[in-house]
Amino acid sequence: MKSTIGVVWLRLFTSEIRLLALSLAFIHHPLMADALLSIVLERLASVVEQQIRDELTLVLGVEAEIQSLTDTLRSVRDVLEDAERRQVKEKSVQGWLERLKDMAYQMDDVVDEWSTAILQLQIKGAESASMSKKKVSSCIPSPCFCLKQVASRRDIALKIKGIKQQLDVIASQRSQFNFISSLSEEPQRFITTSQLDIPEVYGRDMDKNTILGHLLGETCQETESGPHIISIVGTGGMGKTTLAQLAYNHPEVKAHFDERIWVCVSDPFDPIRIFREIVEILQRESPNLHSLEALQQKIQTCIAGKKFLLVLDDVWTENHQLWEQLNSTLSCGGVGSRILVTTRKESVVEMMRTTYMHSLGKLSEDKSRALFYQIAFYGKNREKMEDFQEIGEKIADKCKGLPLAIKTLGNLMRSKHNREEWENVLCSEVWKLDVFGRDISPALLLSYYDLPPTIKRCFSFCAVFPKDSVIERDELIKLWMAQSYLKSDGSKEMEMVGREYFEYLAARSFFQDFEKDGDDDIIRCKMHDIVHDFAQFLTQNECFVVEVDNQKKGSMDLFFQKICHATLVVQESTLNFASTCNMKNLHTLLAKSAFDSRVLEALGHLTCLRALDLSWNQLIEELPKEVGKLIHLRYLDLSRCQSLRELPETICDLYNLQTLNIQYCISLQKLPQAMGKLINLRHLENYTRSLKGLPKGIGRLSSLQTLDVFIVSSHGNDECQIGDLRNLNNLRGGLSIQGLDEVKDAGEAEKAELKNRVSLHRLALVFGGEEGTKGVAEALQPHPNLKSLCIYGYGDREWPNWMMGSSLAQLKILEIGNCRRCPCLPPLGQLPVLEKLVIWKMYGVIYIGSEFLGSSSTVFPKLKELRIFGLDELKQWEIKEKEERSIMPCLNHLRTEFCPKLEGLPDHVLQRTPLQKLYIEGSPILKRRYGKDIGEDRHKISHIPEVVEY
Repeated sequence: MKSTIGVVWLRLFTSEIRLLALSLAFIHHPLMADALLSIVLERLASVVEQQIRDELTLVLGVEAEIQSLTDTLRSVRDVLEDAERRQVKEKSVQGWLERLKDMAYQMDDVVDEWSTAILQLQIKGAESASMSKKKVSSCIPSPCFCLKQVASRRDIALKIKGIKQQLDVIASQRSQFNFISSLSEEPQRFITTSQLDIPEVYGRDMDKNTILGHLLGETCQETESGPHIISIVGTGGMGKTTLAQLAYNHPEVKAHFDERIWVCVSDPFDPIRIFREIVEILQRESPNLHSLEALQQKIQTCIAGKKFLLVLDDVWTENHQLWEQLNSTLSCGGVGSRILVTTRKESVVEMMRTTYMHSLGKLSEDKSRALFYQIAFYGKNREKMEDFQEIGEKIADKCKGLPLAIKTLGNLMRSKHNREEWENVLCSEVWKLDVFGRDISPALLLSYYDLPPTIKRCFSFCAVFPKDSVIERDELIKLWMAQSYLKSDGSKEMEMVGREYFEYLAARSFFQDFEKDGDDDIIRCKMHDIVHDFAQFLTQNECFVVEVDNQKKGSMDLFFQKICHATLVVQESTLNFASTCNMKNLHTLLAKSAFDSRVLEALGHLTCLRALDLSWNQLIEELPKEVGKLIHLRYLDLSRCQSLRELPETICDLYNLQTLNIQYCISLQKLPQAMGKLINLRHLENYTRSLKGLPKGIGRLSSLQTLDVFIVSSHGNDECQIGDLRNLNNLRGGLSIQGLDEVKDAGEAEKAELKNRVSLHRLALVFGGEEGTKGVAEALQPHPNLKSLCIYGYGDREWPNWMMGSSLAQLKILEIGNCRRCPCLPPLGQLPVLEKLVIWKMYGVIYIGSEFLGSSSTVFPKLKELRIFGLDELKQWEIKEKEERSIMPCLNHLRTEFCPKLEGLPDHVLQRTPLQKLYIEGSPILKRRYGKDIGEDRHKISHIPEVVEY
């Protein structure tokens, strides 16, 4: 299902496009143009206001053009709704909208260039003012800078006038169509996903039981000829993957198989990628193997004689040779092994010689209606439900038993509160379009069409991700920010607006397979493949997943001129790909594992880039200085480029940069000295142990929200000291402060003002084991909102006082490690919401007693998990209570590891807590005391469901 164009294989799923082309044509361009025009208008007004406010004279002589541009853009935007309705039948309207969208992209680039030039002028002015204190003459700009400034002014002015001429032509053509003007509506109130919990599988009990029977061997005869193959077949949106997930995660299935493996296959069927994923799951780490044969041998070694379950989700290939490469590799598994396949195509089932095929049909009318009501009527009173029931039945029936369509439309109707809105959906012209085919439902289109324009744009951008990708919520939001899709309204930061947009899309079933954190917030998700195909179609001239094959040559200049967002997958080393393909209008380039240093030179030509992802590229040793030409760049991900040794100083000319990710760049030891010029930087993801310090200027980045690691330097005034944290008032999330032994003065530590960091929820304080740091630790008291605290290498004998009182009232996770001189533990039992406690390498602790419990009436009231590791000198752990108190009433999991002298565990912990898991390793005395069959106190732990001893 791929079409080959020159050097590029475009994964566009042509069958889906054929099904959707006619019916969706009318929504392709105007919605994009609407959001783009809104962005351009907002940014144009902002940059003009900035130039006036700061009394700058950067771009002159275009005042009339700017005013005319603004008026024309507004009048054009008002007719887009009518244009959208008409272009389905009028190709000339469709072409007009295409030209308008192209112009909007050009205008956005010019406005951004103007805004950047203003930023550059401000920064140069600030530098000159700073230098003038040292040397008066330095405040005079250099002739070179002045000439560049004049050239920049002229260039921007000419571009504005050129765009004005283009827009005048487009606006004049508008009169030919006699469009009807309408005003854009305000977006409705957001609906959050936390309000509704719908079962993942609805009305599929019989299907589930059938699949489980075949997986567990209850309904088939076992043989030694290889694993049985069970295939779930059905049209898109029927719930095949969800049913497979339910079976895969069933407790009986987990207990039945030695190994369970899940692989999303999709299209194309790539044996090496599939084998690598299988090995990674079996070994619990990424394999350092690259050849097909080596991967096959490793799989056979891992599964030999073992009963395994392999799920192959979303299989499309009918190539028997490719399938046999995989099937033959798996034949050495144990008797009772199973392969569970999901596919839309019965021809795939036949090719695989399936043992059992399960056809997944539509939901019955009753079950379809019940699922629709459960979602659509959520939060509505009985009167509303009765009023909408009849019309609701008719809407539910239009979904034709497809679970995805029912959920999508149910979530749409959940936001509709009057009968007229329900009737509009029921009577929509969309239902009359008869070319949707088997794999798509009008419900998806209706739900999309109902989105506010700003959120439509955010959704369609997701087409840039490959199918079946795991999407990180926060990274997606940063990418949206980089495209200027998110606007801060003063009371809400862009990141908060992005989270609301994400939750809105999740509530409308555009995202699924959610992974949540401890606070029940979504952190990762996927898109259903049908939803992804839909997003790809909406952006068919803008977003691509591109597979590059160097063996096929050809010119792609014309084709690539309009691509705005691309994910690049390189099959082999492809020199100068970017320059030969001339992707000069590219705004997003996601190229994980796709580049090396030889092709990076081409980046200087991609001057429109807003977002660039070069992560996981092991051969990149340095970035070329030409990266400084990417003046629009807002997002740069270099994470896990393990050979990267340095960043060029020119990276500090990227004044618009919002996100810089250098996590796990293990060869990178320092950052450019002029980092303080990155005044828009909001996220510096710098968790890597190789960094020796941070440039002094980072302390001036007041917009910074994310800073993984702050390193206190011992190298003088050019690098950050602890007091440089003072101005980073917007830090949130997590922060690790390293090198605290370098802070000799408690007064200097107080300047960090950690107790005022309301939004800092995770904190690590890393000392070097030196004595005399109690005063510094005392001055680093965190805010009571802190939820997670780690203290490493603390060198004094006494703990800071704030660990004794109520200063950590919200703390849920505490880790204390390598604090070798402390003879006792602080009274942690009085922490009211602590859920997880880890204590390791506390060599000075010989005895744990009542001092550990504190004086609260309930000790460790919320503690669920306790781990004690590497306490070499610990001999006794006792709980002696004169008065009856509740101690660890929620304890579920206790781990004691490598405590060789520990003589026993408290009877109270073993017998009077709801302990479910006990893990003992590297503690010979404990093993003898509680060991199976031989332990004198084995009876004290016999009631614990899971006991593991090594």
